[in-house]
Amino acid sequence: MTSSQQTLADLQSLTTLYRQGHHSPVIERTVEKMVALERDHARQEAAEIEARLQVYEQQYQMNSEDFYRRFRAGELGDDMEWMEWSVFYEMRVGVRQRLTLLEPRATYEIG
Repeated sequence: MTSSQQTLADLQSLTTLYRQGHHSPVIERTVEKMVALERDHARQEAAEIEARLQVYEQQYQMNSEDFYRRFRAGELGDDMEWMEWSVFYEMRVGVRQRLTLLEPRATYEIG
């Protein structure tokens, strides 16, 4: 079993125990800390990605949403610069999805 598989199995076991009424302050504090660490990491990653996207947006005078729509529609070609911008845009979508899960009260535009 890989490390990822073992971690998933462990989390599923804890979830099952918690649902069965085994509430532990140790588990609760640990989970709160894990979520906070992941949230902080995702926020930092989001800030770094946003900074990269802003460079492209300023250089090409186009917001990333419009760029991505046009890129996916084949209107811009396949320049390496466009490819990189699209990757950063997709990374932003992914990190926003993670933040939505980690910050259930906050809302992030995914696209």
